[in-house]
Amino acid sequence: MHLRFRHLPASLAVCRLPADAPAQQLAAISLFASVSRTADELSIVCPADQVPAGAKCEAPWACFKLEGPFPFALTGVLAAFINPLAQQGVPIFAVSTFDTDYVLVKEEHVAAALEALRAAGHELIS
Repeated sequence: MHLRFRHLPASLAVCRLPADAPAQQLAAISLFASVSRTADELSIVCPADQVPAGAKCEAPWACFKLEGPFPFALTGVLAAFINPLAQQGVPIFAVSTFDTDYVLVKEEHVAAALEALRAAGHELIS
């Protein structure tokens, strides 16, 4: 499967807060943000300069946006994108929305990730 993707110009943080913590207000100008709550935790992906106070965080992350939308019936999209990264030992953090998938990689792995994705036939677009 040939996929097209963008490298978003943002430095992100992946944060964990207690499950009962209030969700943070994120700046409307952010290129990417995600808030997920489960019974166990509140996870927030936000710009690295908007990390919530008291959160356990990993940063900095770069974000690749797969060019969707992808119909729900289409299978293997995320696997086609992350398998080449796994084969090169590039750790990822994936987030899906209604229309598309986003794959975060630690900024120190961006060059290796781009090389692996191009070698797998995926196309970086601007």
